[in-house]
Amino acid sequence: MTLKDICELIVDCPHVTDNDEGFGYPLIRTPNVGKGMLLLENVHRVSKDVYDRRNRRAKPQTGDLILAREAPAGNVALIREGQEVCLGQRTVLIRPNKNLVVPEFLTYYLLAPYNQHRIKQSANGSTVEHVNMPNIRGLEIELPTLHVQKEIASILSNYDTLIDINTKRIKILEESARELYKEWFVRMRFPGYEQTKFVKGIPEGWKYASLQGFGRIETGKTPSMEKPEYYGGDYLFIKTPDMHDSMFVSKTSETLSEAGNNCQKNKLLPVNSIMVSCIGSTGIGTVAINAKQGHTNQQINSIILNNQEWLTWLYFTCESLKPTIEMYGATGSTMTNLSKGKFENLKVIEPTTNIIRQFNRLESPLFEGIKNLQLQIQNIAATRDRLLPRLLNGELKVKA
Repeated sequence: MTLKDICELIVDCPHVTDNDEGFGYPLIRTPNVGKGMLLLENVHRVSKDVYDRRNRRAKPQTGDLILAREAPAGNVALIREGQEVCLGQRTVLIRPNKNLVVPEFLTYYLLAPYNQHRIKQSANGSTVEHVNMPNIRGLEIELPTLHVQKEIASILSNYDTLIDINTKRIKILEESARELYKEWFVRMRFPGYEQTKFVKGIPEGWKYASLQGFGRIETGKTPSMEKPEYYGGDYLFIKTPDMHDSMFVSKTSETLSEAGNNCQKNKLLPVNSIMVSCIGSTGIGTVAINAKQGHTNQQINSIILNNQEWLTWLYFTCESLKPTIEMYGATGSTMTNLSKGKFENLKVIEPTTNIIRQFNRLESPLFEGIKNLQLQIQNIAATRDRLLPRLLNGELKVKA
């Protein structure tokens, strides 16, 4: 049977763009389609009129799935209780027939490595993988009984519960770290601020500095796609979607081999480089830190730090540059582009060494905690993904 056979409907999104209105209903674009769940933290929002217009074909409801047709192709998220959303571009609404398939099971099934490979294999497009509607509807499906589906979904959901708990812990740590940054460097209530003079609007002893003063600026590069031997190894190959919703990047959709690394060895990023997306129609100004050594593509400029004590302060400082990056990168075309030269000359207010050192001493344990929790999530997800094929082929038995 095919996916179409087990669904009540499979509906493509409206092929028009609506701007972020800052309030109202979540507009689900491809960056908001996570692996199993919707990522709503930085979602665009639209009014009731736009919500109704975008849902004319079908109104998303609890138990429906949303599939990303590209960027990254194949991600699937389940709509949960209380989530009222509408489809953004390049997404698909899937409504399972609950007499035939358990929605939670279908979500795990489509996210299984084998099926992700089949979905991506059906994608076309020279620069961006894009899955066509006929291929989605015609995806071949093999289902166990409803009882087995429910048991498998129940087992795997326990792993998602652990992931959700760790995700909430990460959010608390990130909020604590970000709030301290705002207190010291936005509200200017750093240690000793009461006795500090301000000269030309900044504390005495502080100065304006360009980003290139903090380390070597490296723009990434994509190794030749015509040489498959460059791919599939142990080196991260980081693109902007890999940076979404994560302070640290420890896993990527693609990796480079030793040969891929050697063909551009001078661009290898050591651990704890600060990466900033500077090219793209979405995600420009996204900031992340690499938890493992690796490379980025050409859309990302990275700072290889001269001093690791700058890491925590400069990470949040780069985050605060997002509006500046968007402004300087605007070219009037559809693709915003901030060149390496403009990026490395961006100015920031550099505190004294003592203040940065004190800040880093407080922030480092929070950053380390976030990184460890993200690695735990990655390991839990990997265990869950390994279980699914074993449960499906009967290697691991479920309750009769």
